[in-house]
Formats: sequence, structure tokens, C-alpha cells
Amino acid sequence: MADWYLWAWILCSTMTLVVLRGSVLKRRKGNGISATRGESVKRVLAGNGECRSADGSDADVIVVGAGVAGSALAHTLGKDGRRVHVIERDLTEPDRIVGELLQPGGYLKLIELGLEDCVEEIDAQKVFGYALFKDGKHTRLSYPLENFHSDVSGRSFHNGRFIQRMREKAASLPNVRLEQGTVTSLLEEKGTIRGVQYKIKDGRELTAFAPLTIVCDGCFSNLRRSLCNPKVDVPSCFVGLVLENCHLPYSNHGHVILADPSPILFYPISSTEVRCLVDIPGQKVPSIANGEMTNYLKTIVAHQVPPEIYDSFVAAVDKGNIRTMPNRSMPASPYPTPGALLMGDAFNMRHPLTGGGMTVALSDIVVLHDLLRPLRDLNDGPNLCKYLESFYTLRKPVASTINTLAGALYKVFSASPDQARKEMRQACFDYLSLGGVFSTGPISLLSGLNPRPLSLVMHFFAVAIYGIGRLLVPFPSPKRIWIGARLITGASGIIFPIIKSEGVRQMFFPATVPAYYRAPPLK
Repeated sequence: MADWYLWAWILCSTMTLVVLRGSVLKRRKGNGISATRGESVKRVLAGNGECRSADGSDADVIVVGAGVAGSALAHTLGKDGRRVHVIERDLTEPDRIVGELLQPGGYLKLIELGLEDCVEEIDAQKVFGYALFKDGKHTRLSYPLENFHSDVSGRSFHNGRFIQRMREKAASLPNVRLEQGTVTSLLEEKGTIRGVQYKIKDGRELTAFAPLTIVCDGCFSNLRRSLCNPKVDVPSCFVGLVLENCHLPYSNHGHVILADPSPILFYPISSTEVRCLVDIPGQKVPSIANGEMTNYLKTIVAHQVPPEIYDSFVAAVDKGNIRTMPNRSMPASPYPTPGALLMGDAFNMRHPLTGGGMTVALSDIVVLHDLLRPLRDLNDGPNLCKYLESFYTLRKPVASTINTLAGALYKVFSASPDQARKEMRQACFDYLSLGGVFSTGPISLLSGLNPRPLSLVMHFFAVAIYGIGRLLVPFPSPKRIWIGARLITGASGIIFPIIKSEGVRQMFFPATVPAYYRAPPLK
């Protein structure tokens, strides 16, 4: 009898715990917090539903991060009269080996945002196109700039100098406040993000409130998991060097060497310096500390660079200022969240081979600015969130074109033992070398001057068909026909997964997405 009572007590206790746990989870779900999102989101109660900061200062928008995206966004919103509070982890000048090449399409967006003077007084260099090298042959691909003002071109520079200029421009507005601090979490009330909690240099933890929080804290974002489904891929790493007093074969051009195992990039970042980025596939690179990296660069890489650059390259390796950085790609997969939005590398990344990251970020800011411009009040979080769902569709033509091109080109330009992939790589080089529409079409896509996804797909498969033609002329053999079949299936296997991750409907048929037609909230 005692055993029966004991088992009854255990059963009742277990059922009570299950019911309580279910109630708690349901309550959390109702408040918009899931187990995975709760790590960087904290619940907070704001008196009377108002958004007020702890120090008494009010803001319309909080921007987390003051990199390229955050600084440009702060200045753009500040010019509209909005009160912007920017919180950046480190306000000293950044020192990075990427984010140094702005495509012409990005420069046009910079002009549209009124930030074109940020490339002045930093020894930025004009870039007019690319030079492509393979097996001793080379071809020049010029940007199609004939229909633009003479000042329009690409720009290359020290990333840190550019960011500091943009921060200064943003801080010059009286309604923009830049503060150094590390944002540790987003503050949530009843499913709506109300602000942030952040830690300043002296260790104090503060809170800031605003109707809209925009997270732009970069590729290492610790907040993105709360606002999107991050599927980060690291296909390769860049090894960065600076070549001094080096004269490139084509002045004012980026140089891409189709090397083995993967591409090598050269481009000027000042009047006396050239950036070299050596791509190494995978996530592991030779050790710098024990000299493995120096040996790798001298024995595997050096003999593949153009002769005009060889001595400067070896001298830079001997100097020893070698840096590495993983190359990340991440498709945009947001959770529409009232009161918050993701931007920049925290939101969407692509392989940096094509230098398209800043162009995408600046284009996104233009789209967001146009959406927010007619709104005077940002306090209606749920309706604002529903309206801003159109942002994810309107950004697609530019973002998906550049993202897809970056991922596809990296795979095509990388060496492979597979004969079909070798043929595709050679076909791409020869196709671009034809000139005319065969070079201006792809380079206008890469530059952001003609961001049309359909044009991208047409050129990509034109390269594949061109490669098949090379195999079948003058006399097709069973082996060549087989390689041609594998070439077209391999090309499909490269581009279609990238298109799928971007979203076929949003990429090619954005006008069929209901969010495309969202009207601003009435108030």
C-alpha cells in the first residue's frame, strides 16, 4: 500500500513539473523569446510603454556598431532629423585587411547618401577595372563608366581611414551621438525590442532605449542570433600582405591571378602601397609563428604572381607583417522582429573575392532610408515591423546579384583536379577575354552598376555553353561529350544552391511577394 502511495506521489509530481514547464515555455513564446534567442535578449519593463534611456537622453534610433554600415546609417538618419545613438565597441581606427575596395556601384550609393567626401583626404585610389591573369596570359576588364560623371569609379583605400572619416561625418551632426561601449544584449518587452544593454570602459552596465534598434555589429556579431537564423560558412581564409612602392602591371586596376589552389588579389590602397590577399581554401592556414606561412608564400605562391610584382611580393613576405582572416558567407535569413533590424555583415555576408560587401551595405541603407523617410513616428513596433518586411524584398536585386556572383566566381576561379571544373575555369577566362558584351556584361554585374539577377544567370550559363563549344569543336569525341555534360551539371551545381539560399521568388520575381507593396503605417 505504501508503495502505491509512493508511485502516485511521483506520478503527480512529474505531471505538475511538465505542466509548469509547458506554461513557462508558452509564456516565453507569447513574449517572443525562444530558447535560442534568449541568450542575447533580456526582458525589460518600460514605464507606460515609453522608450527612455537611463541617462535621460532620448533617441529615435539606436545603431549598434560604427563600421561602414553603422556610420553611414547614423549619418543618413541623422540628416533626416532623427535622434541617433550609436554604440561602438572600439572607436579607435580599425586595422583590417578587407573592406578596402569600393565598387563603382557602391560609390554611386555613397554619393546618394551624401558621403562621397569620405573617400577624400585618405589617399584613396581610383579603380577603373580589373586585370585577370592565368597561365602567363592576361586580359583587362574595364568598368563601363562611359555614361557616368568622370569622378565615378571604384575606390580603394585603408579601411580604417575610410571608417574614421565616416564616423567624423556622422558625429558632426548635433542629433547623432557616438559612444564607446559593448552591447551585451537587446532589451525586450512583450515581444518588441525596446533598446539595448551595454557596458562602457569603466565596467558600468547601462541601458539605452529607442523605438528602433538597428544592429550593425559586423561579421563577429554576438546579437544576430536573436534576429536571424545564421548559417555561416567559411570556405577559405585570406592571407594579407602590404607591398610597398610596387608598380602593378595595370595602374588603377585590381589584379586577380587564377592561381593554384585559389585566387590571389592585388589592388592599391594608397599612392605607395598595394594590398595582396592570398586565398587559402578551408579554415586552417599554415602557422605564421613557426615560419610555415613564410615558406608557403615563397614556395607555393610567389612563382605564380606576375614577374613585375615578384620582388615586391617576396620583400613583403620577408618583412613579416603577415595577417590572416577567415572569409565568411551567410545568406540573409531574418526573423522579422518588432523594434529591431539587422544590417551590414551582421545580416548578410558573401565571399570577399569580388569586393561587393560595402556596395551591398550602402545599397541596403539607401533602401531602408527610402522606407523610413515618410515615417514621423517609429513607436508602433508591430506595424513598423510589418511595413519593413518590404526591405527584405526591395534589397534583393542588388544584394542577390552580388552575393551570387561572389560565391559562383570563387568556385569557378579556384583550381580543381576535376577536368570539367578545369574546363569551366578556362572557359570563364577565355569568355571574359573576348571583350565587348562578353566582358562588359559580367564586369557591370560585379561593379554593382547593373545588378540584374537574370543577366547574371544568362552570362554564367553562357560561359558554360562556351566551354562546351570549345570541347566539341572541331571533332567531338565520347570523352569530350562526357566532360561537356559534366561541365553543365557542375555549373548548375555551383549556381543553383546559391540562388536557392538567396530565395528564387524574391530574387527573380520580387513583384509577386506581398511585402513588396507594403504601405507605410498611417501614424
